[in-house]
Amino acid sequence: MKNKYSGFIWLVVLMCALATGLSFLDRQVLSISIIEIKGELNINDTDYGLINTSFLVGYAIMFTLGGILIDRFGSRKGLALSVALWSVATFMHGFADNFYEFALFRFILGVGEGGAFPGVIKAVVEWVPKKNRALANGLAIGGSAFGAVVAPPLTVSLMDSVGWRGVFFIVGGIGILWTLIWLFFPQAKSENNHLNKELSNNRSDVPPLRKQLLGLLKSKEAGTFILIRFLLDPIIYFYMFWIPKFLNETKGVSLEIIGNLFWIPYLALGVSNIFGGFVSDIVLKKTGDVNLSRKTVMGFAALLTASAIFVRYTDSVGVIILLLSSAFFAHGLWITNYITSIGDMFGKNSSSTVVGLSGTAGALSSLIVNPFMGVIIYRFSYNPLWIYAGVMYSVAFIIFTLAIPRIKSISNSLTKSIRDERV
Repeated sequence: MKNKYSGFIWLVVLMCALATGLSFLDRQVLSISIIEIKGELNINDTDYGLINTSFLVGYAIMFTLGGILIDRFGSRKGLALSVALWSVATFMHGFADNFYEFALFRFILGVGEGGAFPGVIKAVVEWVPKKNRALANGLAIGGSAFGAVVAPPLTVSLMDSVGWRGVFFIVGGIGILWTLIWLFFPQAKSENNHLNKELSNNRSDVPPLRKQLLGLLKSKEAGTFILIRFLLDPIIYFYMFWIPKFLNETKGVSLEIIGNLFWIPYLALGVSNIFGGFVSDIVLKKTGDVNLSRKTVMGFAALLTASAIFVRYTDSVGVIILLLSSAFFAHGLWITNYITSIGDMFGKNSSSTVVGLSGTAGALSSLIVNPFMGVIIYRFSYNPLWIYAGVMYSVAFIIFTLAIPRIKSISNSLTKSIRDERV
């Protein structure tokens, strides 16, 4: 028999999708409005690069801290604080008058957004039964791709009517409104949430912070998830930061055409986030095998990413967009089941922390690797990077399969070993 809170499940998932959508919308507004800001405030390309770096630093730091805090205080408080912080930071961009103010607000934006994905994954683990969890994760994180799709036309439209400062005020205000609505949602607790056996006891029994972190860092399973993000995240930043330049410089594609077509791969990403979760859950319901359901989709996705290798062989814009859409679609399948696997294994007490640790590893890897991408492109070509993008998911899948032969819950045994260990 359903209790009065069961109807909130998919509303919670929808709110999570809106949160990740806002996170990508907020971070992309500057990349579009900077065209006007640079002329008005005399901010040069070097300044803009440092402003973006300040975001990545805040993002890398808070991805882990955000995951830890959300595991301890729950998704209702943790995600509300995260969205409120980055929304206020976005709003304050509208008052910025120089490089230093933009760098400061961008850093705060990164700190706030560092809690976005750990927060939504925590909410899914708290509210959604395992049989529906992959689809819920796909919907929740898929919002980020749709935020990326909406950002360019929305920002340009608003800039025409309210100016670049007004864009930040409006977008930041939407996030603050989201926070107020979210705080009206109930906390997932044992006394009001009996959706299935996994959710029958949602009161966290989290070990002390130092023991928890040391225990997770010693865990082979957590280390595997962290390593995978370290290897793969630079590929996503390569796609975001370098593809427009690649199309323009090596394929002669105009900036106008890039602007008109580059949203298509992001749409493919958003669709695949949802589709990857849907297929995984279907396999799980038919077989009852979590390991099979997650790895089947991840293995197929790893093979599909090989389409990136062939981008360098064609001059057709249509074929390039098709190949990129295939690679983005594959990433969506992969990341949904990767994150869902973390929830499957680490449960409500540590899943956000593992997501946070792996996200920090990915951000740090990107900070290290991105400068070397420029060197490789300058001295050689884009070819090594396309090969890396097309091969590394398969390498990561092999590592994942060898290190974690079966995806199964280890949360209880891990918590017990952490508590029993003398530190």
